[in-house]
Amino acid sequence: MGNDKPLVEIAGRPLLSYVVDGLRPQVDELVINANGDASRFSEFLLPVVPDGIDGNPGPLAGILAGMRWSQVFCPQARFMASAAVDTPFFPGDLVTRLSEGCGHDETTIAVAASFNGVHPVFGLWPIALADDLEEWLKKAKSSKVLDFADHYVRLNVPFDHLEADGRQIDPFFNVNTPEDAAEAQAMLEALNRTQAAE
Repeated sequence: MGNDKPLVEIAGRPLLSYVVDGLRPQVDELVINANGDASRFSEFLLPVVPDGIDGNPGPLAGILAGMRWSQVFCPQARFMASAAVDTPFFPGDLVTRLSEGCGHDETTIAVAASFNGVHPVFGLWPIALADDLEEWLKKAKSSKVLDFADHYVRLNVPFDHLEADGRQIDPFFNVNTPEDAAEAQAMLEALNRTQAAE
């Protein structure tokens, strides 16, 4: 989008704030994965970890960074949830549903799905797979999240659409362009009107 996507504003708030507010009630700890100057996220008062793999291998590198952070700072944790920064409407029961879906099986990766397809960045990852993921990335097998997930048992957990002003909204609608940002603002206004009317 020509900007630092986490800080792109929807209705006067950066995208990252929607993700932080949405995840905070669902998890014990939060960490931001981002490269570059971490101070740009200082207002969120959260740790920021960069990718630990060179070559910009995409979201899998961020997932690995989160796993490694969890191993150090949350050694009791067995799973790590991940979410995309550009998706402000994801469900408030995301982590619970993913956890129920995988049944706490440390060989199963649970990912979100909706009527628009599978959304693998929204996943629940067994932290025990960190070494496997690092080896996968270092061997450059594939940077696609689903390629790695399908190397194990992948479970797609379906989520219903949201209803607002008579329209269906994919809870995993993501913002990639200025037009998407405008659409997200319209969706947010519609959702707020629907909630106010209930």
